[in-house]
Amino acid sequence: MATSNASLQLLFLVIMSSGFLFHETLKPGCCRGDHHRAASFETERVVLLKFKQGLTDSSHRLSSWVGEDCCKWRGVVCNHRSGHVIKLNLRSLDDDGTHGKLGGEISHSLKYLNQLDLSMNNFEGTRIPKLIGSLEKLRYLNLSGASFSGPIPPQLGNLSRLIYLDLKEYFDFNTYPDESSQNDLQWISGLSSLRHLNLGGVNLSRASAYWLHAVSKLPLSELHLPSVGLSVLSRSLPSSNLTSLSMLVLSNNGFNSTIPHWLFQLRNLVYLDLSFNNLRGSILDAFANRTCLESLRKMGSLCNLKTLILSENDLNGEITDMINVLSGCNKCSLENLNLGLNELGGFLPNSLGNLCSLQSLLLWENSFVGSIPNSIGNLSHMKELYLSNNQMNGTIPETLGQLHELAALDVSENSWEGVLTEAHLSNLTNLKELSIAKFASRSRPQIGHPYQY
Repeated sequence: MATSNASLQLLFLVIMSSGFLFHETLKPGCCRGDHHRAASFETERVVLLKFKQGLTDSSHRLSSWVGEDCCKWRGVVCNHRSGHVIKLNLRSLDDDGTHGKLGGEISHSLKYLNQLDLSMNNFEGTRIPKLIGSLEKLRYLNLSGASFSGPIPPQLGNLSRLIYLDLKEYFDFNTYPDESSQNDLQWISGLSSLRHLNLGGVNLSRASAYWLHAVSKLPLSELHLPSVGLSVLSRSLPSSNLTSLSMLVLSNNGFNSTIPHWLFQLRNLVYLDLSFNNLRGSILDAFANRTCLESLRKMGSLCNLKTLILSENDLNGEITDMINVLSGCNKCSLENLNLGLNELGGFLPNSLGNLCSLQSLLLWENSFVGSIPNSIGNLSHMKELYLSNNQMNGTIPETLGQLHELAALDVSENSWEGVLTEAHLSNLTNLKELSIAKFASRSRPQIGHPYQY
């Protein structure tokens, strides 16, 4: 019986050892593995080598692309189970010149690829390869700043699984200034999974009439369209999927209109940049009216905003109602408020001090009057305060000295009275930039002595 048990144990150990060895033999990896997969992996290795042959690589970034195991090559990532190449991360890390930038032509692709990053390279005006549109598993594509030329190939619209697309300034504007003028957005309707879209700097003037309708069909959470030549900002929002939108950048376009109300009805919006657009009219009208403002706050709209940038427009009116509503949110979300270079006026409301998370307040070059409210001292997270070139007057409150994290303070080109004392400045130990007088001074006055202004 003992002999029988010993034999069974020995047989079990042999089977387990064989299974372990067999498992090790089948362990997959790029360009390696069992004979059933070897041909597939070898094909991918050959494709990568042909891909390399088409590139110019003056700094030898791809010098590691030798040997049998392509999973160890720089910028290549393989699936740890299947062994197939799933990511190519060849972004240039050199932002100061052409050294280290890849170039050439791309004529080969990998069928299992789900991430491709060729950003910040220098492809010297070659066209974006149409074959990228055949990478049906692709979820991430970044060609920003890669010096391609020509319009965006409509074949990119075939990438129905794509989640992230960044084509920001994909062309070399200095060499090919008119090359992107043929772009439209008809192709974008096929990107049914897209969450992040950045086409910054791409000429979309041909799509100006229908751009909002096109993007509103996508389940976007981030939309970046700065400096794209749009001239129409629709007064109404078509039936859309933009309810999940958290970041919207439409800066430096030629809208020349009032701010449409629907922008402030996007309940999940965290970041909104409409700067440098010639937007006009009362800032209160942008929110419809005070009653609408209160309604939006109760619905939760506006209260998720962390960054609001409306600078360099032609907006007018007072900001009191807007600040009152924003400060009445149940949570202090707003961190950055930039309304500089407009035609805004009136007093700064005391409710400003209730924006308890505010870190940056930029109100320079408007027509605000009166003094800084004492409640400013409640903004313990404030790092930047710019109030220069207004019509403000009176004394600067000592509560300003409670802003321990303040790094930049510019209240120059106003008509202040009185003196700055130690109470104003002695606790501002992080202050690096100070400008008070009519003629701005970057030097910090000596602490402990009154400073005339």
